Amino acid sequence: MSNGLLWLLFFLVVALTALVAVLCKTRFTVQKITMIGIMAALSFIAYSFFRIPNVLGTGSSFHLGNTFTALTALLLDGVSGGLAGAIGLALADIIAGDPGYAVTTFLLKFIIGVVCGAVAHRGFRLGTRRIEKRWQYLLAVTVSAFSGLLVNVVTDPLLGYFRNRFLFGQPAEIADVFVKVAGGVTFVNSVLSTVCAVLLYLVLAPALRKARLLPEEKI
Repeated sequence: MSNGLLWLLFFLVVALTALVAVLCKTRFTVQKITMIGIMAALSFIAYSFFRIPNVLGTGSSFHLGNTFTALTALLLDGVSGGLAGAIGLALADIIAGDPGYAVTTFLLKFIIGVVCGAVAHRGFRLGTRRIEKRWQYLLAVTVSAFSGLLVNVVTDPLLGYFRNRFLFGQPAEIADVFVKVAGGVTFVNSVLSTVCAVLLYLVLAPALRKARLLPEEKI
């Protein structure tokens, strides 16, 4: 597929995520936009400079970039988390000269954020109710963070297969092998990113809440 068509597809994906943000009635304050930008930058750094690239020649990488997608979703909301990861990691792909990867990356990271945010704020209602027992609080944070990353274990190889077959023109046999490797790599990334996101949330959430840098809460 030509670069022109890849860029068109990329902008269509961006437009779709913007529509989801509108439908979710997400309010973007100056503080929230600033935090999204910071987390997007951290995602970019974590992926670009701290990763093991091109595992077994499949294009998949071990990295911790998804940490900040889940963390932003826990701290703010799902759309904000999705945008932080989508912007930071898609930008990393674009700078690396891979607009084809950027298309699926943007969509995949946005899905991670939306799922994490939905489980955290609509399921467990983190930040809107006090969970008395520490183990229950830790479980709620962990399940919330892992939820979107677990979904990514399925969606990443699936979208990757269609990307490799129909955008990059790979033969089906090679795409099948790549999707199996990608599934294993994505699972490892998800577990490591969950651990990092939970630890960072437990440290940052109380401090940011005390500084009134998080959205209004009714605890």
